[in-house]
Amino acid sequence: MEYSESLKKNRDFQLVYKTGTSYVNRYLVMYVRENQLDKNRIGISVSKKVGNSVVRHRLCRLVRESYRLHEKEFHRGLDIVVVARVSAKERTFREIESAFLHLGRLHKIVEKGTE
Repeated sequence: MEYSESLKKNRDFQLVYKTGTSYVNRYLVMYVRENQLDKNRIGISVSKKVGNSVVRHRLCRLVRESYRLHEKEFHRGLDIVVVARVSAKERTFREIESAFLHLGRLHKIVEKGTE
């Protein structure tokens, strides 16, 4: 990820949850907050309710790859937390990617022409 790094600390996640804005669709929840940096920080959360570690890590990889492929289209200076919902469990990469970009467009943090 060229322009980004990961959110790792619990307090960073909590700050985005408390002060960020959120949008929801069928498979994902996205929280966004400005971070005063020239890069994005992305955090991905998948609850144990979604499935075992194999399922959780797969969803994490799908979301990370969706972001990586479209990273240049996202605005900079944001903390983004993506939470996978239980309904995302059996979805394909294309479905997760589409849901991720849909939320980015709702937040107005991604350029319109992406599909």
